[in-house]
Amino acid sequence: MNEVIDRPQAVAAPSSLHGAAEILTEEALGFVAELHQRFDPRRLELLALRIERQKRFDAGELPDFPEATRDIRESDWTVAPIPADLQDRRVEITGPTNAKMVINALNCGAKVFMADFEDATSPVWDELIQGQINLRNRWLGKLDYTDPDTGKQYRVGPTPAVLMVRPRGWHLLERHVSVDGSAVAGALFDFGLYLWHCARLALDAGSGPYFYLPKLESRHEAALWGGVLAFSEERLGLKRGTIKATVLIETLPAAFEMDEILYELRDNIVGLNCGRWDYIFSYIKRLGRSPDRLTPDRSAMTMDKAFLAAYSLRLIATCHRRGAFAMGGMSAFIPVKGDEAANQAALDKVRADKLREVINGHDGTWVAHPTLVSVAMEAFAAMTDSSQLSKIPAHIPGRDEMLELHQGPRTEAGARENIRVAVQYIAAWLGGRGAVPLYNLMEDAATAEICRAQIWQWLRFEAPFDDGSRFSRDLFEDWLADELAALGDPPNVKPAARLLHELVTADEFEEFITLPAYDSLQ
Repeated sequence: MNEVIDRPQAVAAPSSLHGAAEILTEEALGFVAELHQRFDPRRLELLALRIERQKRFDAGELPDFPEATRDIRESDWTVAPIPADLQDRRVEITGPTNAKMVINALNCGAKVFMADFEDATSPVWDELIQGQINLRNRWLGKLDYTDPDTGKQYRVGPTPAVLMVRPRGWHLLERHVSVDGSAVAGALFDFGLYLWHCARLALDAGSGPYFYLPKLESRHEAALWGGVLAFSEERLGLKRGTIKATVLIETLPAAFEMDEILYELRDNIVGLNCGRWDYIFSYIKRLGRSPDRLTPDRSAMTMDKAFLAAYSLRLIATCHRRGAFAMGGMSAFIPVKGDEAANQAALDKVRADKLREVINGHDGTWVAHPTLVSVAMEAFAAMTDSSQLSKIPAHIPGRDEMLELHQGPRTEAGARENIRVAVQYIAAWLGGRGAVPLYNLMEDAATAEICRAQIWQWLRFEAPFDDGSRFSRDLFEDWLADELAALGDPPNVKPAARLLHELVTADEFEEFITLPAYDSLQ
């Protein structure tokens, strides 16, 4: 007699997209429901622990390397072997999951393309489903796109980049899918659907199910992902360690547990990545409630100084000791049209940044635009091999260096730029776009987070500016009005400005801008 397995079921909102029925199948949603049932209680516990930890930071505690896991840091071990198609990651490109972007990114000459359901995607329901359709079509050999204005056709070329997928962080929900009336985690939804539909297809094509895991804050959150990956491999009949992941170290607490994160995911992990923009945001969020942590203009916080330089070097040392790749950070530059001198100056800055990463020991880097692939590849040609796993920095920064505050001016121009960029990005996000070109940079949610975090911090302490004035609510509201007047009345700017005003003048700091913004999406 066959055993009847009572599996949980997920209820999903309808989608009229062509191909949606092939994604939102009963079996795929059932798998998402299993993930929810098994792992959501622990996810909620870990989110609550973030809040408890923040209370300790607010009381004066500083991040440190956990004494309880000293043996993990001091003992010798390595991660599992890395697949052949992930051995060369010198240049990776990232972006949203629309068909044209996916095709262009796969064809641009980068070694890896990270299709992003997180910071570069506004989680509009049909956008998420279309992204899953596009990624499945990539493995089915059916992905194409015809530009409705020009008639130009786009198809995946013969030697595409290796595909990796970034699901949303643990903090975000997917309200369009529920199990027993509870919304599922966006992370489990994005991961579960892609894995269910594409794991076997990717393996049959000689690759595999590869992921970037964002926003982790502790070894415990890594262990939760470890449980998800192990269960998923067993459930889908995959060999243990088939799923491979790179973890973004983009939060301050996680930077003090990099060994532990690698250890918890050692069967599945292939590397860590310096998520530089979110890391700045996390530094302000976790320590910025103290007046002695007032940050300078965000343009002054560069990867060659203070806490950013320290965490980059420590990440390289940690990864290479464990046989894992140490990925560098993002260059968000996009070409400056109509100004060749400005364009060349920006390219020179990118080239210098990437060369710094090579010299320090990174194995690869990120870019946001196809034009930058050749620039970054040129810098990484300085490597003698496809990686630098044998290179350990001569100096490995300790705790004090990891917490060292950046120095630099704090200016009216910096405050206005934060206001201007935050409003425009939030407006675009509310309109369904998560990757937004602004002032010759391709911005995602991380930049908006830095902008509003700095405004909140500077307002909280009436931060002094280099001209002798102090930032006040009246000054902020005057400058906000000025910037809105200059922007005119494009779609969603007014609600975006209201949301920014609400967030930066609140007594309590909202963990993520996307949490209240999500309530305004259709």
